Amino acid sequence: MKIAFLADPLDSFKIYKDSTYAMMAEAAARGHEVYAFQQHHMALTNGVVTAYAARIILTGAADEWYRAEESQEMRLTEFDAIVQRKDPPFDMEYVYGTYLLQLAENQGARVFNKPSAIRDHNEKLSIAQFSQFTASTLVTSDETRLRAFHAEHGDVILKPLDGMGGAGVFRVKADGLNLGSIIETLTANGSRTIMAQRYIPEIVKGDKRILVIGGKPVPYSLARIPQAGEVRGNLAAGGTGVAQPLSARDREIAETLGPVLAARGLLLVGLDVIGDCLTEVNVTSPTCFQEITQQSGFQVAAMFIDALEAAAGQQG
Repeated sequence: MKIAFLADPLDSFKIYKDSTYAMMAEAAARGHEVYAFQQHHMALTNGVVTAYAARIILTGAADEWYRAEESQEMRLTEFDAIVQRKDPPFDMEYVYGTYLLQLAENQGARVFNKPSAIRDHNEKLSIAQFSQFTASTLVTSDETRLRAFHAEHGDVILKPLDGMGGAGVFRVKADGLNLGSIIETLTANGSRTIMAQRYIPEIVKGDKRILVIGGKPVPYSLARIPQAGEVRGNLAAGGTGVAQPLSARDREIAETLGPVLAARGLLLVGLDVIGDCLTEVNVTSPTCFQEITQQSGFQVAAMFIDALEAAAGQQG
């Protein structure tokens, strides 16, 4: 197969932990041709979606880990599969990219995750579709409502709807210290919608990332445990990742959501679970492949490429 990865610049990869690299390495090991391009390499010309894409040869070296052949303008329909792995921010440029990919789909391209499904599943708001698994949550830009939510629950998390890696996440305890300032900052004085959630004390045991591939859960989660003095377990915020078998509740959540999300065109999702509560549904570029594999021995990238091969074959 010819597999193209729409990703951030390859030179920015930290290959010892990058999940997209793990996907590329597994695909290359199976004899697939690996290509890469960035969002700004795409264009719509006379109704046809193309991209300047380069074939990537993995060298096996730690530093100069790839060799790129000269980029060529290719129709997206020339690939057997396109794997959308661009990181947020999920801004209008990101949305425009999903529009181009959707046009390419209409022309016969096979894109994973499905562009319209990425667009329809805000990573924070999507939990509202599965409220039986969530903690008390409020989504609003209204300061009065946010203050009332804090008064009701006493200890809350406030966060933007478009962040990643724990950016912009605040905890406000019962004393309400800096609540007004945090609300003003996150909502841009009431002009931006944010999320408030009841604080879940089990965060001290980790913010669990549960990967679901082709509707089925990876049997291990990565519990991202906050460093001392932090409320965020995200690895990007200094959290420590510990692979552990799924609990019965983890599996219940994953097995309930998995088939639903897969049917919508989401081949890979990353569910975030704190304690027994679902907190996010990550669909843009879920990570933690390598950490889970290194600690548990379970080959996450192999499971993903298995699913990709099957899905691309079914669409073909």
